[in-house]
Amino acid sequence: MPKTVKSNEAEGKADAMAQARPRGRPRSMTAHAAILQAARELMALFGPAGVTMEAVAARAGVGKPTVYRWWPDRHAVAMAALMDAQPQAPADKSAPAQSLAASLTQQMLTIVATFSSANGRNLASLVAASDPHTELSKAFRNHFVLARREEGRVLLQAALQRGELRADLGLDVTLDLLYGPLFFRLLLGHAPLDATFVEQLLAQLLPSLR
Repeated sequence: MPKTVKSNEAEGKADAMAQARPRGRPRSMTAHAAILQAARELMALFGPAGVTMEAVAARAGVGKPTVYRWWPDRHAVAMAALMDAQPQAPADKSAPAQSLAASLTQQMLTIVATFSSANGRNLASLVAASDPHTELSKAFRNHFVLARREEGRVLLQAALQRGELRADLGLDVTLDLLYGPLFFRLLLGHAPLDATFVEQLLAQLLPSLR
């Protein structure tokens, strides 16, 4: 067989192998975003129960170890996906600091908007019906409740530095007073969790903190 024919055959095989060879791993942040998007899509299609590590990995086009690199279980993935979907206003560093009332209102309305979505309602229902020691409950507590509480701590500390609040204020008790009613309504569902409730809550609590 002429050398040119062998050469062409070898080149053809090399091209075929190159095409068949899997492409390199997605860049870390690209894979991260793809995983969260996949989790949101699975929740929309099947509810939170449809978010499994296998299903998320397959839908995102990544390996299961890639999902485990960021989250320990499917409940943490679902919670992260829900949090990632929250609308966030762009930070304007040139703007003056907001008052505590404005900052807390903005943050609490974001919480309300998060759980007004279909995924948010489904997730809240699952958490409300689950045992407090389940992984879902732990993920909700750690990745959402405590995270929002720490955001509130930062807002209160800034307000203290500006002189908006009493110097003898107990931060931990104040944080429980602020966020306890939100999550009480969210989990029990006995009354609406909406903008009106946020406004009424802050109108009654904030004067006692000044």
